[in-house]
Amino acid sequence: MKRLFTVLIACFFTPLALSADMDPRDLIQKAMDHWRGTSSYSEMSMTIHRPDWHRSMSMRSWTQGDKTSLVRVTEPKKDAGNGTLLKDNNMWTFAPRVNRIIKVPSSMMSQSWMGSDFSNKDISKSTDIIDQYDHRLLETREQDGHSVYVIESVPHEDAAVVWGKEVLTIRDDHVLMEQQFWDQDGILVKTMKAMEIKQLGGRTVASVIRMGKQDAPDEWTEMSVQDIEFDAQHPDSLFTLSNLRNPRQ
Repeated sequence: MKRLFTVLIACFFTPLALSADMDPRDLIQKAMDHWRGTSSYSEMSMTIHRPDWHRSMSMRSWTQGDKTSLVRVTEPKKDAGNGTLLKDNNMWTFAPRVNRIIKVPSSMMSQSWMGSDFSNKDISKSTDIIDQYDHRLLETREQDGHSVYVIESVPHEDAAVVWGKEVLTIRDDHVLMEQQFWDQDGILVKTMKAMEIKQLGGRTVASVIRMGKQDAPDEWTEMSVQDIEFDAQHPDSLFTLSNLRNPRQ
């Protein structure tokens, strides 16, 4: 995925010492780059939890740069083959049951992705926040042996974005610990949190990420990465509508 999973994030094996007066925009950029690498392949699962039910599915994800990704469901059998392709800010979905590729219009990017608490926009891993927001370092603190940076990102007046602001918490090893999404009225709507952090693919990454809405604490979606390979080699044919419909990888 461009922004899940593909995923969200910069230096490789050791934490970097970051000064408190560093550029917060640069820190966000490096956090995004840390998760993606130049390319990646990952195997993961998604669990949607509700007070009276939950459902899980397994997935495979491929990314290339920051604008191209493919996510494909592998389990359960009834959902296998469902896929999402992101390329140059465009999104398509494929459902084997109806054998149709559907282009997701911009008006639907804020809608739920596969019935989860992640939106299509979240999954797209859009880099809008880098260039269409102004960034301010709110706080620097020590936590579990790391320096942690809290950054407030407010969109430009003419930015075509949904949120009134986003607040990101990033560790000195560029792991994105938390991302809050606030509406135009200054009300916190939802939060994405790193629930587990471990070494995967030679990097320290958030291996379990939970998205939950502020007004529904008993409802959440977790993405859990079991395996990831960074800087993987992918053929161009992987990220095509033809491959979305008829998988060759």
